[in-house]
Amino acid sequence: MLEKKWEYYPSLPESIKETDSSVLVFLRQLLYNRGLKSIEEMENFLSLSLKEANFDPAGNWFISHDPFLFKDMKKAVEMIIEKIKNKEKILVYGDYDVDGVTATVLLLDTLKILKAKVDIYLPDRVSEGYGLNKEAIDKAKEEGAKLIITVDNGIRNYKEVDYTQEIGLDIIITDHHVLPEKKAELPNCPIINSADLNSGYPFSLLAGVGVAFKLASALVYRSKLSSEQKKNVLEKNLDLVALGTVADLVPLIGENRLLVKKGLEVLNKNSRVGLNALLQIISKSDKDLKAWNIAWQLAPRLNAASRIGHANSAFSLLSSKDEKEAKDLAQELNKRNLERQEITQKIIAQVEASIDPENLEPVIIGLAKEDEFWNEGVIGLVSGKMTDKYYRPSLIISRIVEEAKYDETSKEMKATKTSFKGSGRSIEGFNLIKAVENGAKYLDKYGGHPMACGFSIKDEENYKKFVEVIKQEAKSIDKNTLIPKLKIDAPISLSEINIDLVLEIEKLAPFGQNNWQAKLSAINVMLDDISYVGSEGQHVKLRFSQNNSFVSAIFFNGQEICENMEIANYYDIVFYPDINEFNGRREAQLKIIDIKKSK
Repeated sequence: MLEKKWEYYPSLPESIKETDSSVLVFLRQLLYNRGLKSIEEMENFLSLSLKEANFDPAGNWFISHDPFLFKDMKKAVEMIIEKIKNKEKILVYGDYDVDGVTATVLLLDTLKILKAKVDIYLPDRVSEGYGLNKEAIDKAKEEGAKLIITVDNGIRNYKEVDYTQEIGLDIIITDHHVLPEKKAELPNCPIINSADLNSGYPFSLLAGVGVAFKLASALVYRSKLSSEQKKNVLEKNLDLVALGTVADLVPLIGENRLLVKKGLEVLNKNSRVGLNALLQIISKSDKDLKAWNIAWQLAPRLNAASRIGHANSAFSLLSSKDEKEAKDLAQELNKRNLERQEITQKIIAQVEASIDPENLEPVIIGLAKEDEFWNEGVIGLVSGKMTDKYYRPSLIISRIVEEAKYDETSKEMKATKTSFKGSGRSIEGFNLIKAVENGAKYLDKYGGHPMACGFSIKDEENYKKFVEVIKQEAKSIDKNTLIPKLKIDAPISLSEINIDLVLEIEKLAPFGQNNWQAKLSAINVMLDDISYVGSEGQHVKLRFSQNNSFVSAIFFNGQEICENMEIANYYDIVFYPDINEFNGRREAQLKIIDIKKSK
């Protein structure tokens, strides 16, 4: 287990500390850590108010940025309305992850309400990969589509967009991914992309489902529905917006935080049949779902659809109106998720067997052996696990069978030609996509951002050359960069920890990317009690004291760190403050993140 270096955020400036405001000074520190540098920004954050928010389609029910601020929104809406009026078929072309699937369900549902003739298409993760492809476009034309609307993809598919138009179809791109650097590679069609800093839209960090929601909002706004109908149409799909936004790990600040907050309210009404069935599978039936329930319970099961099969199962679950069908689909996805976990662990074990944990190189390269063909749907997860555990950038690379023939000796098909497909994750301080771009001449396809990437390689020779480039790039990583950092919001004494404190911190929710759950520290606290729980004793229950103040704590999977701790010794701890409810009692408790012996 790598020891983390503890770092504190800078202290709150006196000017902000002394300003008159209803925001507690303690909360000001937490908000300051999240980049809010004035009392006005902090108050707006807590009240969920947005600058330039003036979209109000239905009786002031929900304030958000006007979707028509997107420079191409009017053109896109007019194109869609024309197809609806002419009863021409529209195809929503989605993506296979939770963000893409929720965006697909949302836009399909909205278009159906507006009487559109509409169908959907989700590509296969393995056989088709991400984004538009000509075979799917040809199929759309054969089945009578006149307009394709992408959701969560398409911004880098300018060749496919040109092809779509060449064969007589119109196309609209809705996406949130980074635009290509060269203007010549920008698709020549209406584009609604929050990441386009020239789009006219004031918030650049929407998820794919968030962008789809803006298109749906614009369509509903232009429709002849009553104000109440407009409200109902948009509000009922906010659960999908929350799902996709949290699952895609976009920052939960600004409009995203507002969308997720409102979406959780809808999600907690338990009105979507498929999600109810999935929640029953994970034994979550109360009405207090939070962002972490999406991130750790719902999203993995929905993503398992495309990792071990096809995303159509997740789509069918989210759009199902039949309880029996939804129950069967939920059980299927749960089964796939268990299978996904097992496959992931097997690959992790194989990668770890090929490295020396005591003598790690600056980058971890995990390659399937010649007779192994790892599931492409999970290699990104494996890379994330390796990077988290060893705090190194990592590339996990599977072999793909291109050609095979029957082997008489083994009585099995044997690969005679293989290609490679990889996924990578990085750490702060090493721009992974830049390193990949430096080896781009050895790649067939690639994409990503500084912290994650995906790529494909056609043969062994190019694989070897590409890996050498990555290893050379990784040599530039400073040794201090390879020390894992634990950023702490503020120190606190045990006497300050109570239910009221936890409730104040909850005002910052929903928590997620760029709006993390507050990490606090307590220094020089005495260990009064320790016990091990869980099927393998992997979780640790502790009790600490400091100046006659006592607090209980739980350290999930903390056995390794705690195994040498002794009662009556003093320790420094980092934790999330939480509320423990048991047998009708409520008390503050700590969820431990890290422990060190006091100096």
